[in-house]
Amino acid sequence: MSENSHDTVTSAERNRRQVLYWRLLARLFDSDEQPALETASAAVLDDLGLPAALLDPSVSVDTLVQRFPELAADFQALMTPPEHATGESDTSGAEVRRAALVSKLLLNVFATGTGEVTATRLAAWQKDAGWFRQALGGTRGPEGGPAHGNGDGNGLRREDGNGRSGGRESGVGGGTESDRELAGVLAGLEADLVSRMRLREVLADPALARQLTPSMSLVEQLLRDKSNLSGVALANAKALIRRFVDEVAEVLRTQVENAGAGVIDRSVPPKRVFRNLDVERTIWKNLVNWNPEDQRLYVDRLYYRRTARRTTPARLIVVVDQSGSMVDSMVNCTILASIFAGLPKVDVHLIAYDTRALDLTPWVHDPFEVLLRTKLGGGNDGPVAMAMAMPKIADPRNTVMVWISDFYEFDRSQPLFDGIQAVHRSGVRFIPVGSVNSGGQQSVDPWFRQKFKDLGTPVISGHIRKLVLELKNFLA
Repeated sequence: MSENSHDTVTSAERNRRQVLYWRLLARLFDSDEQPALETASAAVLDDLGLPAALLDPSVSVDTLVQRFPELAADFQALMTPPEHATGESDTSGAEVRRAALVSKLLLNVFATGTGEVTATRLAAWQKDAGWFRQALGGTRGPEGGPAHGNGDGNGLRREDGNGRSGGRESGVGGGTESDRELAGVLAGLEADLVSRMRLREVLADPALARQLTPSMSLVEQLLRDKSNLSGVALANAKALIRRFVDEVAEVLRTQVENAGAGVIDRSVPPKRVFRNLDVERTIWKNLVNWNPEDQRLYVDRLYYRRTARRTTPARLIVVVDQSGSMVDSMVNCTILASIFAGLPKVDVHLIAYDTRALDLTPWVHDPFEVLLRTKLGGGNDGPVAMAMAMPKIADPRNTVMVWISDFYEFDRSQPLFDGIQAVHRSGVRFIPVGSVNSGGQQSVDPWFRQKFKDLGTPVISGHIRKLVLELKNFLA
C-alpha cells in the first residue's frame, strides 16, 4: 500500500469515528435527533455490518445482546485500555466498531431523559449500568445490574490525624478516587430514576413490582413512603426491602467472617494439647540438646501456642442518626449490628435518633424490622441519644460505642461532644462513623471532625470493611 493510500485509510477511519462521537455528544446534551448525524451514523453501522438497534435508545444492552449474542464479548472490558496498542492505521475498522459500541453504552447509561419512569425502564437501566461496569473491567453485579449494597459507594475508611486515608480497599464503591466518583454518579442517576417513578402505582401491581431490582435508592424511597402504603403495595414494599437487606447481609456477613479475629489474650497460659503444639519453636528451643553422635534431637520441653481470646461478653452500642442524609450508613450499619448480635459473647444495643431517640435493641437481630420502625427525616439532637446510650455502659473497658452521623447538629452541639469526650475518657472504645449518602459522597461537620481528631478518635469514612475490622478486633 502506498503512503498516500495509507493516509487516506487513516483519515477515513478517523472521520467515521468522529461521526459516531459527534452523534453521542449531540444526544447527551439534547434528546432531539440530528437528522444528518443519524443518517451518517446509520451508514457507518451498515458498512461495519452492525445492527441498527445500536442507534435506538429504547433498546437496552441486555436486549441487544439477546438478539445479537456475538456482541456480548465485545461489550466485556470494552472501555479498558488495550494491552498492545500500536500506532498502525485501523484498516479493519475495529476502532470504529468500538466507537459504535461505546456510544451505545454511554447513551443508555447517562442519557436518562426526563418524565415518568416505569419499573421496566428502571430495571433496564440497572442492567445497562451493570454492562457499563463490566466494560470498565468490573463485574456486573446481581442479576446483571449494579452490585447492591456497597455499589452506592457507601464504604468506610479510617482517616489519620492529618485527614489522610488509612488505605484503600478494592471492591464495589472502593478502589481509586475515580472509581468512587463514578459509583457516586451512577448512584445519583439511579436515585433520579427512582424519584421519577410512580412508585405507589408500581407497588400496587404485583407484576410490575416483581420487575423492580432492590437498590439503596429504591429502599430509601420505600422507607420514606412506607407510611403512605397499605395492602398489596405495602406487602410488595416490604418484600423489596427484605430482599435488599438479605443481599447486603450476605455480603457483610462474609466480610465479618473473613476479618481478623482479634488479639490473643497472652495473660492466659496456653492449653497443653497437641493442636496447640508450636513445633518450630519447640525445635528451636531444644537445639542445644542435639546429639551429633546419634543424630538425634532430645526434647526436654514442649512449647505451645496461646490461643485464648476474650471470655467476658463485650457490649456493642450502636447509635444511628436516622435523618434523611444518613440512609446509606443507617441501612448498612443496622445490618452490621444484627450480624454482630448473632455472634457469641457480644451484647448489642441499637439506638436511632433524630430530634428524639428510639431504643431498637429488642429488634436488633432483625434489621428488616429495625428499618420498618425508623422514620427518615427531621433534625439532629445528639444529646438526646447520648442520654439514652450512657446508662447502657456497665463496663467501660469492655464496651465499644459506634456513632453513625454526619454530626450536623442544631447548635454545633458542644453538649454532645462533652458527652462523647466523657464516654471516651471513661475507657469506652468510641468509633465515630461519618455519613455516606446515596451519591457516594461523605460529609461530616468540620468542627466535629477536628474535635474527633484532637480526641484521638478520627472519623471513619470510605469502605465498610474498615469498620468491620475495627469491631472484630475489639469484640473477638
